[in-house]
Amino acid sequence: MTELTTTDANSVSAVRSSILQFSPPSVTALYAHYISKFQNGGLFVPTSRTFELGAEVIVALRLPERVERFAIGGRVAWVTPPDAQHGRSQGVGVAFEDDDRSLAVRATIEATLGDLLTSGIGTQTF
Repeated sequence: MTELTTTDANSVSAVRSSILQFSPPSVTALYAHYISKFQNGGLFVPTSRTFELGAEVIVALRLPERVERFAIGGRVAWVTPPDAQHGRSQGVGVAFEDDDRSLAVRATIEATLGDLLTSGIGTQTF
């Protein structure tokens, strides 16, 4: 059995603290949180945790009506504080990385959303 050093334990703790879980309950909820305007796509993830702009995070995503989970790397592109105007939820906007995995997840999200992408319905994003 391998023993963790203090440095290893700190690294594991840092990774855990940078993981955001997101499982929208429906396709319309996914639409409300999807950010198509980011170059590689992104998600608004509701959270009360504090993140700095530019922080590297991993979004552990489960899409509605799908069994598999996706892990997408990204960076915090904006922070919505508690008690934001216009009823916006507290959380972070995560811009996906420019890699094959993120591009594949973006394609899966957009296929799931279908016509909602052009519906003009209001969202938690911009």
